[in-house]
This record gives sequence, C-alpha cells and structure tokens, in this order.
Amino acid sequence: MMFEYIKENLELIIEKIAGAARRAGRSPEDITLVAVSKTHPAEAIEAAVKFGVTDIGESRIQEAEPKLETLGNIARWHMIGHLQTNKVKKAVAAFDIIQSVDSLKLATEIDRHAGQIGKKIKCLIEINSAGEVAKSGISLNNAMDLIQNTKDLENIQLKGIMTIGPLTDDGQLIRDAFRKTRKLFEQGRSLIGDQFDILSIGMSDDFEIAIEEGSNMVRIGTAIFGQRKI
Repeated sequence: MMFEYIKENLELIIEKIAGAARRAGRSPEDITLVAVSKTHPAEAIEAAVKFGVTDIGESRIQEAEPKLETLGNIARWHMIGHLQTNKVKKAVAAFDIIQSVDSLKLATEIDRHAGQIGKKIKCLIEINSAGEVAKSGISLNNAMDLIQNTKDLENIQLKGIMTIGPLTDDGQLIRDAFRKTRKLFEQGRSLIGDQFDILSIGMSDDFEIAIEEGSNMVRIGTAIFGQRKI
C-alpha cells in the first residue's frame, strides 16, 4: 500500500511521545503532533491524516498554497517557517496558526491583514533559545517585550511560544535551551493567562527531550515522511 511507511513511522513516533510523556509524569494526550510536510506531496499529507494526524506544518507559503488548494481543511495548518512581511497577506488567509512571529513589525503586519479579512489568527512567538545567528527568532532577553507588545493586537490570539533546538549532539545543551524556553513560556502565561497554552518545542531529533522539558507540541517531519525530497 502506498505510504504504508507513514503509518509505521507514525506508530513509532506516537509510542515515543507516550514514553517521553510518561517519564515526565504527563499524559500523552496532552502532546499535539504537528506533521511537517515540506517538500512532500499532498498525497503524503492525505495519508498522514488518514492515519490520525490532525495538524500539518509547512515552511513556505509558495509550497503550501497548492497543497491547501488540493486538500482544503482536512487538518489544522501551521506556518512554521520564517515569514517575510511581503508573504503575510497570503499566510494569514491560508493558515490556522502562525508559529514564527519574531518581531513587532511582523506581528503588526499579521494583525493588519487578519483585520482586513475579519480573521483572528492564532500566533506563537518564535524564540532563538540557543542564540544561534543562523536561526530566526527573537532573543530570550527581548522576548517578553515582544509578548507584551503583541498581546493586545486585536486580530491576533497569542497562544504561546515556539523554538528550534540548538544544532548539536550534546543533549545537555539541548535540554538547557528547552528549559530556558519553558521558563519564558511560564512568564508569558503569567502575563496573558490560560489562553497562552502552547509550548511548541521538539523536532525529529530532539522531541523526546522537549517533551520531558515541558513541550506540549512537537513538529516532526523526517521521522514521519522520510528525507526531504528537495
């Protein structure tokens, strides 16, 4: 059967998510899996949804648009890649949640376009938790200012924080970055309240550590769909 490997991969991932959640004294049901489908075809997404996936992540609006046109709202669609201001209009119209808000300029532009179409869009603040120059995201030191300045924008529902772990094999460095992100998330939750409830940390190589450190949303691509096609 075509894409049967996706089912097998998902079963393994779900088992690992459950194990990590139990190690952290949490319920596996509290963890949302976002299947990251960049470079993979609409048919692969359709198969993943058939096998139980409810949330799909894409990184580039130009790649996501034809998939959205083909598949429609078969899942919740997450924009997880760096978003340029000239792509905001399309992203706001296409996605259910934007995980990569890393500046007030971007947040303001999202708010403006969402208002034009009468949409209140869910957003996460992207943190550069490891301070790596090659990565997007606002620094840990400036993040609370961005949360404060974004929380009252009328057409954005600020839902939480996203980060990408450091590019290293050192598990302790990864864990330290995730702990700092969780601490920031808790500060944001104290400021905003219960609606600030998504901590999106963890990818194919580090999602178990992320869950152990408090993540309730993991973004997994390669471990589900295989190596990127491009």
